[in-house]
Amino acid sequence: MSAGAPRRARLSRSAEFERVYRRGRSQANRHLVLYTFANEAAERPRLGLSVSRKVGGAVERNRVKRLLREAFAGMEAELPAGHDLVLVARPEARQLAERDGLAGVESALADLLERTGLRSAGSRRLREATPPSEREHGHVTPGFVRSSPGQRTPGRQSPAPPSPEQR
Repeated sequence: MSAGAPRRARLSRSAEFERVYRRGRSQANRHLVLYTFANEAAERPRLGLSVSRKVGGAVERNRVKRLLREAFAGMEAELPAGHDLVLVARPEARQLAERDGLAGVESALADLLERTGLRSAGSRRLREATPPSEREHGHVTPGFVRSSPGQRTPGRQSPAPPSPEQR
């Protein structure tokens, strides 16, 4: 589900959230709580997000929501149709997003989806085999390296940070 996904691919009404909270199942880890509810009327998995002010200010909350949507979009094809999901970000989700970015959020979400049985562990291993620079969009634009702010030069990825021996 990307930013341009149809409205029906998202949960938006409070009654839809309430149905998932009250009648669905839940799984949690340190960063997220996932509520799931089978909905045969849904053609594809639908996602609802709840990110409270405990996570941070508007900028931090919007970043966490963007990463959650992006992680879900990457896994959506592996999920069975006919499920409504609500992701609740705990305050620790902000630190996860800052520290590990998309890869960390994907890992936390994959863990919950596997524990609920909506996603198999085999698909996670395949995804983890892909280098993070090819999966994560905030740091590397494929085919370009930032040499200075506002400039792009041809290349594959940003130079690696110096190792402890080089410091």
